Amino acid sequence: MIHGFEFGVFQENTYLVYDANGNTLIVDPGCQYPEEQQALKDYIEDQGLHPVRLLNTHCHIDHILGNDFVNRTYGLRPWIHRDDETDLNRLTAYAPVFGIQATASPPPEGYLSEGDEIHLGEITLKVREAPGHSLGSLVFINDAEEWVLGGDVLFQGSIGRTDLPGGEYNTLIASIHRCLMTLPDAYSVYSGHGPATRIGQERRYNPFINGVMKEG
Repeated sequence: MIHGFEFGVFQENTYLVYDANGNTLIVDPGCQYPEEQQALKDYIEDQGLHPVRLLNTHCHIDHILGNDFVNRTYGLRPWIHRDDETDLNRLTAYAPVFGIQATASPPPEGYLSEGDEIHLGEITLKVREAPGHSLGSLVFINDAEEWVLGGDVLFQGSIGRTDLPGGEYNTLIASIHRCLMTLPDAYSVYSGHGPATRIGQERRYNPFINGVMKEG
């Protein structure tokens, strides 16, 4: 079961993934404002959920603004890719560039890398490394239910930007083809911004994937 929120000035998608017993993963909390933090907390309480792990697909500012809130409220620290730890640590220094205030993220609980699996009851997420948007971008794949938490790697009709530190266009395109375009068409992709999409739709119509867009 997946529930999404759109948070902050970046319109970032935060996701809750939970099993039948209410055990819950919080993925990319972008809750920037108190009312957004309350909305996340209210949903968790209303549904009787029990957060057990905090995951960051990557550590750009918009995906980690709520890490401190999650830590203070549920005692969780983020699991990340080691290559994105620099971005995690410079949150408070980077926030003023966007005219916002941020509270430092807690340090990582642990690190995720290619081939790891995240287990939540009967739910299994496979971890794939998908650099190109950031050095340590990850995607989480649920083969049993045919969906992906894709972070900012792939969007409906577009791809993640590559002009930020750690971004590189050809690397991102290679990651998309290796990690996502090898999946069947029916897989849903829950992206870090915008609506969900499907692998088949992006294979056919995304200009960055089907060869229409040749250069970054």
